[in-house]
Amino acid sequence: MPNWYYDKKDLRNTPSARDGVDYETERRYRKEGARFIMEAGASMSLGHNTVATGVVYFHRFYMFHSFRTFPRFVTASCCLFLAGKVEETPKKCKDIIKTARGLLSDEKFQSFGDDPKEEVMTLERILLQTIKFDLQVEHPYSFLVKYAKCLKGDSAKLQKMVQMAWNFVNDSLSTTVSIQWEPEIIAVALIYLASKLSKFTVVDWVGKKQDHLKWWDMFVQDVTMEILEEICHQVLDLYQPSQAESAPSKSPPQLPPSKASPPMKRANISPITSKNSPNIAVKTPLPPMPPTEVVEANPIPKHITTENPHYPYPPYPMHPVPPMPPQGHGPPPPYATMPPAMPPQPPQTWQHYPHPNANKYYPPGPPPGRNPYYPPQ
Repeated sequence: MPNWYYDKKDLRNTPSARDGVDYETERRYRKEGARFIMEAGASMSLGHNTVATGVVYFHRFYMFHSFRTFPRFVTASCCLFLAGKVEETPKKCKDIIKTARGLLSDEKFQSFGDDPKEEVMTLERILLQTIKFDLQVEHPYSFLVKYAKCLKGDSAKLQKMVQMAWNFVNDSLSTTVSIQWEPEIIAVALIYLASKLSKFTVVDWVGKKQDHLKWWDMFVQDVTMEILEEICHQVLDLYQPSQAESAPSKSPPQLPPSKASPPMKRANISPITSKNSPNIAVKTPLPPMPPTEVVEANPIPKHITTENPHYPYPPYPMHPVPPMPPQGHGPPPPYATMPPAMPPQPPQTWQHYPHPNANKYYPPGPPPGRNPYYPPQ
């Protein structure tokens, strides 16, 4: 199995960095691609596992390829298309492209070329080869719910803390923590962060032993506070405005897509061209569309706040956390009144009608001119 976890030095020596894209710009490109996948998934009513799988594919892909060679929104659409098939929630390619057309501006949608479906379908083969056909991805969601069931305390505060941690997991997809640490460690770190912000102190938990200094010692081993704080800081940095986000969101210079030059061929061509190169010509962008208000699909009311002014809580949750199971098992809820059953019908008597030519085709006895099959004894 390939190793999909990288160090900080690997994240600063990506193909995009070697191609002239600085670190902050690459972080912004990753964040924009991940947010696009989340918005497209919410618009198409896809589950959180499908969205998270697509984002992980996106981050893994750009550890081997440059943002200058492959446009981020085309790659994001391809990752969501493949994740839908892997997580058994498939969507048609034309529907994903239609959703992308509604979410992106005309300037950004130009990266899809003249035939967007051909671009996405061709890039899917490159994506499969890049991620080495390792399609199954684990996410922190299942571990978060598993760990939360073992914690003891006030049920209302616990539910509030779990909801906050769930939203932090959603937001962590915009960072590179999914390709730096295992999902178990991410779940522990974000529960730790949510407990600090919601002021829920974990004192007791199921399966507590004397050698357990912290509640997560029974789930993960040798996890230092430095690792947990590093994950928390990467997530909290999302809520701090940076210079890269205040800069105009422009794509890096790319070769113009065409059917004659698919992404497989463009991947082997250097994007740096000379002044006399014919590929340097850029099409005149279309006039920008008037700004429209994007309404999130299935908005979830926000009931969680924090008193820390430096880290305002994110205004959008992607998917709600499943409710905690009840402590006891009571009687089942009463069922709705069923419509009255049909009255019993009398048994139907079958009538046998003799065929008019019943014994004319095969008269009784052996055929003429032949001996009986079973002669009398």
